[in-house]
Amino acid sequence: MTFSLDGLRRWPDVEAPDLVATDAADRLLLDASASARAGAEDGGLVVIGDAYGALTLTAAADGGLGIRVHQDPLTGERALAANAGRFGLGDAFASLPLASELVRGARVVLLRLPRSLDALRDIVGLIAAHAAPDVVVFAGGRVKHMTLAMNDVLRESFARLDVTHARQKSRVLVAREPHHGGDPVPSRATHDGIVVCAYGGAFAGASIDIGTRFLLEHLPPLDDGTAIDFACGTGVVATALTLRHPSLRVLACDQSAAAVASARATAAANGVAERVEVVRDDMLGAQPDASATFIALNPPFHSGSAVHEGIAPRMFAEAARVLRPGGELWAVWNSGLRYRPALERTVGPTRQVARNAKFTVTASTRG
Repeated sequence: MTFSLDGLRRWPDVEAPDLVATDAADRLLLDASASARAGAEDGGLVVIGDAYGALTLTAAADGGLGIRVHQDPLTGERALAANAGRFGLGDAFASLPLASELVRGARVVLLRLPRSLDALRDIVGLIAAHAAPDVVVFAGGRVKHMTLAMNDVLRESFARLDVTHARQKSRVLVAREPHHGGDPVPSRATHDGIVVCAYGGAFAGASIDIGTRFLLEHLPPLDDGTAIDFACGTGVVATALTLRHPSLRVLACDQSAAAVASARATAAANGVAERVEVVRDDMLGAQPDASATFIALNPPFHSGSAVHEGIAPRMFAEAARVLRPGGELWAVWNSGLRYRPALERTVGPTRQVARNAKFTVTASTRG
């Protein structure tokens, strides 16, 4: 099958008519980097933040080999693999963690700009520390998601920065001459006796977001069994459950690589690393049916940069599958989202545990 950007799919991520697998920023990045990519030897190209494979697979279709790729969400990684399989391009790239082996000796880097400045700082510092001295970084995004502060972050690690003209509400920043870098190090902060560690891409950083804080205030006492911190972020809930219940088996899972690394660091910083298992997973796909007695969830409502109401119901269905009969899903959510009917329908009888001006905590019992 001949490769075409129009043939890319988002699966296994959420798919809907208003959600796309590629956009104008991908196309501008590809055009801006075309000559540099053509001159890069096999193994010299790195792609970071490719949503569903547009950048990687175009480069592969153009003859690129040995492409190294990092995508923070596991759904993106799996979508890339699925799209590559359809076009017969699976041998052209390898997915790697955000670590030195990803960028060592790289000559060209294509980067979709993350929304978080801390995430950008982690990425460009890593590139500057380990890529080739003549590396060229093409960092692009939609203008509405870009800020002048991103230029400043790039200048922290690169001496030269050029800015392309905008096209179709997208722009590319081109960085050269790396001069200062280092491997990512998590930030740390202590809140109510819990040390929170966060790499740059983790939601809420080293703070505790107000929804999670509200959920922590109302979590019930638990007996022995298996508890899951679903979409764990920095692992605050998993760590709190472990500290409160020494005999409880706790699993923390998230599809974000930055979240998983942060949750492991948080568990270690609080002395519970041996009692918290942290896994990177799409939903709860690696967990058996009817295997957990308790699940805590603060559901996200973004798919990439798009707000989409279909994410939380999918998570509720996964929780229902994994809960044992009589097990409970405790969820915190923005009250305006009115999730209770979906919880009743998908999981089981649902009661309101607490409510404040913004958030609601509910407990749903699996029948």
